[in-house]
Amino acid sequence: MIGLELGFVLAAGMMTAVVCGVGTLPFFVIDEISDRLTVVLWGFAGGVMLFASVFGFVFEGLAEGTLFEVGVGLLVGVGLVVAADTLITNHEFAPREMAQADFKKLVLIVGVLTVHSFPEGVALGVAFADLGLEGDLVVGGLAVPALAVFITVAISIQNIPEGLAVAIPLKTFGVPNWQLFGWAVFSSIPQPLGAGVAYVFVIQARDFLPYGFGFAAGAMIYLVIHDIFPDALSAGEAAGLSNRGRRDLLLGIIVGVAVMAPILVLTG
Repeated sequence: MIGLELGFVLAAGMMTAVVCGVGTLPFFVIDEISDRLTVVLWGFAGGVMLFASVFGFVFEGLAEGTLFEVGVGLLVGVGLVVAADTLITNHEFAPREMAQADFKKLVLIVGVLTVHSFPEGVALGVAFADLGLEGDLVVGGLAVPALAVFITVAISIQNIPEGLAVAIPLKTFGVPNWQLFGWAVFSSIPQPLGAGVAYVFVIQARDFLPYGFGFAAGAMIYLVIHDIFPDALSAGEAAGLSNRGRRDLLLGIIVGVAVMAPILVLTG
C-alpha cells in the first residue's frame, strides 16, 4: 500500500512543479511584465506561504506535539535553508538588472530557486503524513488529509510567481518561451523529490511528526522573510517604484492571505 501512497505524494509534488511553469505563460502573449505587478506577485506568494506555514504547519504541529518540539523543528528548518544559502550565496539577483548577465549568472539564478524548492517539497511530504488514515476527500481510494490539500494548493499558488521569477531574467537573455516554461518546471523538480523523502520519513517515524511540521514551517517562513520579500523590494527599487514598492508588496501579501483564508476554512 505504501507504494500507492508514495506515488500519490510524488504525483502531488510533480503537479506543483508543473504549476511553476504557469508563471511563464504571460510571456507567450506579452513581452514584458510590469514592475509593479512583479512586486505584487512576490508579495502574493509571500502572503500565501506565511499563512500556510502558520495556520497549516505550526497549528497542526501543536496539535500533534509540544511547543518545544515544534520550536526545535522550526529552528532546524531555518538552519537547513541557511546552509543551502551558504553554499550558493553571496549572489543576489534583481530581474530587471539582468540585461548584461552572462550564462553562468542565469544558471545561478535557476540554481538558487531550485535549491529553495526542496524545502517546499519537504513541507508537502510532511503535510501528507496522514494520507490513507484520515481525511474527508477520497481520491483513488485514499483518504487525503485536509492539511495536504491546503498545502498543495498553497505551494501551487506561490509557485506561479516563482515561475515568473525564473522567466524574467531568462527572457532578457533571449531564451525562447517554451524553454522558459521548461526551466521554470525544472527549478521545482526538487519538490516531488523532497515530498517523497519527507513522506517516507514521517510515516516511518511518526514520533518526529511535530518536529516535521515545525521544520516545514521554519523553512518556508525563512524563505519568505529572507528571500521573497527582499527580492520583491529589490525589484521595486530597481524599477524606481515609490518607497521601493512597499505598498505594492503589502497589497500582494493582503491578497495572498485573503485567498488562502477561505481555502483553509473549506479544507479545515
